Amino acid sequence: QVQLVESGGGLVQAGGSLRLSCAASGRTFSSSDMGWFRQAPGKEREFVAAINWNDNTDYADSVKGRFTISRDNVKNTVYLQMDSLKPEDAAVYYCAAGRIRMSPRPSTDPVGYAYWGQGTQVTVSS
Repeated sequence: QVQLVESGGGLVQAGGSLRLSCAASGRTFSSSDMGWFRQAPGKEREFVAAINWNDNTDYADSVKGRFTISRDNVKNTVYLQMDSLKPEDAAVYYCAAGRIRMSPRPSTDPVGYAYWGQGTQVTVSS
């Protein structure tokens, strides 16, 4: 059974940092896209960052230069380092593992992801 478990969320002041982790189990995802999405209250789920098997990355414009996605294939874990956090970054953050293996570029579309975690809450105080 595939499971993705996020951790590292919490409350932080604006300008602060958090590091989210997503540990995968049940199969290895070293050749799959791994992505982070978020959903704020009353809003649709939106793309945040993604990384493919070859460590190519993509970011939403709103987080470029502040967030960094990385992966550790030995640990079957993906990370999201979030710096210079803003109140508008507050949301539930979801980790996802992609459908397609060895993609040339990581998918930014939720449809491209087959497995999802339960989410971790990030709250940013102003």
